[in-house]
Amino acid sequence: MGFLFLMSAIAAEVAGTTALKYSDGFSRLWPSVLTVLGYGVSFALLAQTLKTVSVGTAYAIWSGVGTAAIATIGIAFLGEGMTVAKAAGIALIIGGVVVLNLGGAH
Repeated sequence: MGFLFLMSAIAAEVAGTTALKYSDGFSRLWPSVLTVLGYGVSFALLAQTLKTVSVGTAYAIWSGVGTAAIATIGIAFLGEGMTVAKAAGIALIIGGVVVLNLGGAH
């Protein structure tokens, strides 16, 4: 169940970060509200995750997968460019998450 909470926490954090892009420095109401809600839900779910998953593993996966997802959203939907360095970074993040899980993260 911990990893279900973790994946949900990641989804909420990614939604909050995406809304943050549209908040224009917290000057637009609804994207700002979505940002605060996204991060609030994300931290609440991350707290639930920590009941069954070690903090180092949970945080590494939460931040790594969230970072890779946001980078991908930036490229796919926000007009950010793809560079070799960015692609390599995303691949390394995904590889790190895989290694954590293969190494007995749960």
